[in-house]
Amino acid sequence: MNDVISAGSPSKAMARVIVVDPDSEGQRLDVFLVANLTTYSRAFLQKLIDEQYVLVDGRSMKASFRVRAGQRVEVFEPPPISADPIPQKISLEILYEDKDVLVVNKPAGLVVHPAPGTPDGTLVNALLHYCDDLSGIGGILRPGIVHRLDRDTSGVLVVSKNDKAHNALSRQFLTHRVEKSYIAFVGKRPSAKDIPEQGTFDTLFGRHPVHRKRYYSKVERGKQAITNFQILRRFVTKDWMALKMHLEPKTGRTHQLRVHMADADHPILGDKLYGGRSGRCFPLTIVPVRQALHAQRLAFQHPTTSQRVCFESDLPEDLKKLEQALEGLTSSE
Repeated sequence: MNDVISAGSPSKAMARVIVVDPDSEGQRLDVFLVANLTTYSRAFLQKLIDEQYVLVDGRSMKASFRVRAGQRVEVFEPPPISADPIPQKISLEILYEDKDVLVVNKPAGLVVHPAPGTPDGTLVNALLHYCDDLSGIGGILRPGIVHRLDRDTSGVLVVSKNDKAHNALSRQFLTHRVEKSYIAFVGKRPSAKDIPEQGTFDTLFGRHPVHRKRYYSKVERGKQAITNFQILRRFVTKDWMALKMHLEPKTGRTHQLRVHMADADHPILGDKLYGGRSGRCFPLTIVPVRQALHAQRLAFQHPTTSQRVCFESDLPEDLKKLEQALEGLTSSE
């Protein structure tokens, strides 16, 4: 083994660089790292690989990648996360609150809980400032959190305020008894086939075979993912078409709605991870700076009263403006 310390990319910490020796030729990447970085567990190193903190000759690879002699393996250590998130005064829009649950209207751009790269400034930090009686089951970094919305997805999110409520809500999410519905604006790729006015995506779901930060619905093996969909409006010109859609996930896979729409060749507008080049066929004035996805409605059984409760959130201003822009461009055709 021959290793040196070098400065990593600006977004990552200092890297340890390990040059693959001939005796390690053909080893899996995770096995090679375990042998050379004995202070880390294999599970931790696999997580670093999945989150692209490990590069082989400057490229991210899967844990199963077979290393070759002479390759440079860079291992970046994620920035440390505080073991105890600090309360921070961050504005929250509270839709409902009682002694058991708190329902918020999360804005786009707000991360739900601390993670590598986002140690603070999250919804958890805001909640700790707002109230001091959150459930501890979610752990130190995720108190009260029973489900998530992506950073750039806006809308309704419920938080538990005690362990009893946390357990009850978690069971409902696990058994798919929570009703969730979203509004999305999607763009049809020029070569894509039309989708029906309404229907269901019922697919397998797993990691993308090449892009490790992505998920994929066309895998040969994986978990089931189900999304009901309905087209609400069409915006059509001679050059492009966009749709306003109602989406209901019946399962809760990571990025499920974004993946199902992208794999149907109708990616959500503004989705930088799954949209690919689809946005290039649209005028720049209507491509949003974030994915055009909003959690409009959330319904569940109240953990104490057992009554069915439902909470809704109107489209935020940026998506209202997007819809108005789409109307303006299509009406002028």
